[in-house]
Amino acid sequence: MYKNNINLIYNKLLETYSYQGWWPFIGYIGVNPTKTGAINGYHPKDYDFPKNNDQKFEVIIGSILTQNTAWPSVEQALINLSKLIDFNPISILNFAESNENSFKDAIRCAGFVNQKFEYLKNIAKFYMNLEREGEKRDKVPSRESLLKVKGIGNETADSILLFAHKQKQFKIDAYTKRIFSYLGYIKENDNYMSIKNFFETNFSGDVNMFQEYHALIVEHAKRYYSKKPYGLNDKILNGFKINIY
Repeated sequence: MYKNNINLIYNKLLETYSYQGWWPFIGYIGVNPTKTGAINGYHPKDYDFPKNNDQKFEVIIGSILTQNTAWPSVEQALINLSKLIDFNPISILNFAESNENSFKDAIRCAGFVNQKFEYLKNIAKFYMNLEREGEKRDKVPSRESLLKVKGIGNETADSILLFAHKQKQFKIDAYTKRIFSYLGYIKENDNYMSIKNFFETNFSGDVNMFQEYHALIVEHAKRYYSKKPYGLNDKILNGFKINIY
């Protein structure tokens, strides 16, 4: 039953909030008027993004900058960086090594500046090494290789693979845990990989639907799961509450 419910929950969220158009891009004029918060840069029902390597690397940079940070701050950091560098590994690394203070100033609004500065250099080196090994930036790195990069954990790796490389990797975040533990499908203290495997086993969507599901979860959680007690007024998904444990 819960396998069917995971798909039905997706349908219910899509019916409620419509297509979200993640990942947002700073140079794109599209908007998403159905979502809360920042609405610029989204591209509902257009799954051709990212359309070039620069946009792909914008997602990769953003996936790191968004760690423990709200999107508007990340968006500002990306805008700041775009005035200094091109969104590719060589440009990032060259500027970071020659203009450290300016680079840090650009991303300071995203928080954890020293840490994220190092993480961005690490991911730039990672992609440069792929190219030196005869790979191309349109070659999809393995999840295992991404996780070996300092600063890349499970959530960031899945974000990069799902939104930059269009791979069917279900991204799990705090919102996902809040909603589905409240509904009874997982335990709040379940580890990342067990929750990821649960969704990838039970959700029958394609990669576009994987992207939409994550975005819809975020949109729903911002409305009903931002403050404790989580889900108390969630009349939209209350009909799906069960307990599989």
